[in-house]
Amino acid sequence: MADLPQAFADRMISMLGEEEFELYKASLQKGLRHALRVNTNKISVSDFVKLCPAFLTPVPWCMNGFYYDEDKFAASKHPFYYAGLYYLQEPSAMLPASVLPVEGGDKVLDICAAPGGKSTELLQHIGKTGYLVSNDISASRAKALLKNLEVFGAENMLLTCESPDRISSAFPEYFDKILIDAPCSGEGMFRKSSSMITAWSDDRVKEFSDIQKSILREMVKALKPGGKILYSTCTFNAYEDEQSVEYLLSLDDNLSIDEFPDHSGFVPGNNSWGNTSVKDIEKTKHLFPHKIEGEGHFVSLIKSNAEADGASGVPGFFPKKVKLSEEITDFLGHINKKYDPGRFELLGERLFYVPEGCPEAAGLRILRRGLLFGEQKKKRFEPSQALAMTLGPDTFDNCLVLSADDIRVTKYLHGETIDISAEEAGGKSNGYILICVEGYSLGFGKLSQGVIKNKYLPGWRMM
Repeated sequence: MADLPQAFADRMISMLGEEEFELYKASLQKGLRHALRVNTNKISVSDFVKLCPAFLTPVPWCMNGFYYDEDKFAASKHPFYYAGLYYLQEPSAMLPASVLPVEGGDKVLDICAAPGGKSTELLQHIGKTGYLVSNDISASRAKALLKNLEVFGAENMLLTCESPDRISSAFPEYFDKILIDAPCSGEGMFRKSSSMITAWSDDRVKEFSDIQKSILREMVKALKPGGKILYSTCTFNAYEDEQSVEYLLSLDDNLSIDEFPDHSGFVPGNNSWGNTSVKDIEKTKHLFPHKIEGEGHFVSLIKSNAEADGASGVPGFFPKKVKLSEEITDFLGHINKKYDPGRFELLGERLFYVPEGCPEAAGLRILRRGLLFGEQKKKRFEPSQALAMTLGPDTFDNCLVLSADDIRVTKYLHGETIDISAEEAGGKSNGYILICVEGYSLGFGKLSQGVIKNKYLPGWRMM
């Protein structure tokens, strides 16, 4: 590991004291703790613990988060990962989305969302009537974000690739909850990445502090009166943490710091570290790697005490009426789920289903609105991988359910053709078949004469 920059070390000593700084330094030599977060939209925590072959230890601050031993469980290669049953996430990074009190029906914004860890958690709380706007300013990162959302079976979401000022202009006083996991100098990630150490400088701290303030200025405009903002970083310094909170509170007199559940090892925010004078700063929390089983993080929950003054002025999205083709109608006959015919949108050959609650978002760069249902080709309909991830044996009438140790699961994930026995094929019709592992969808194949042609999305295949 690279040597710690002297300016960083001096500041950490001033915060922690020399004795505790040595404990912090020693923690950087220890191995990382690996963790996963269960997708409770697909499986309950109790059922997952029974099903998962790994020994799991709970992450204290995340009800669906668990530590695992990477030497004994290759989590990123297991079929359950490809089925979207869990997301691999650094333990401390689970805290922000866990403590933002999202409720069913909420309109939620994740403004710096890539690669998707926090957005996938937020989706688990908004229910069928809520809506998530997941945004990232980087087009390349937003593509990775889209994949993670689709693996998790996202339907009621709008994925945008925009700057914060354009988001706030499109959604004035709209969101019940906003999560800002801000870009930062990354001091909390030094153990995870030596490149973060070599890239660190006081100038970069100042640069990121300015970026954070520019985001906060816009997000206050997008927050509904009475709503809440979760502001977090993966850094330690007060310029990006306590001072950013002080700046946020200065933008609106109706804002104040809210409490969230405390846990052993969490360190309260400290006005003396940043020469701030913020009321209730101790309700914000620092996570240091020598005090908890995870990397560094800072988390603050801010509430608006203003009273809501009526419905939002942001219009909803209503797709143009489309006539579904015979091929699409026939395919829908295989699905045991209700879809409102008026919520389908056809863009060229691509068919989308946009659940009720989606905002208009006119003028924004939209990468995905709702669920990509599939593509209407000449005389045929091809269902999408994203659709497959929202289905299962209880909602699709033609399924092949395999055990996790069946070699055909690995073959399917590699994009290979797989066989089906006469006994397994009994009663199944030729055409699209949903391939499942232990009852959870992996994707589609096409059954014909005892052979299943692979339809697993090439970009998702196991390497």
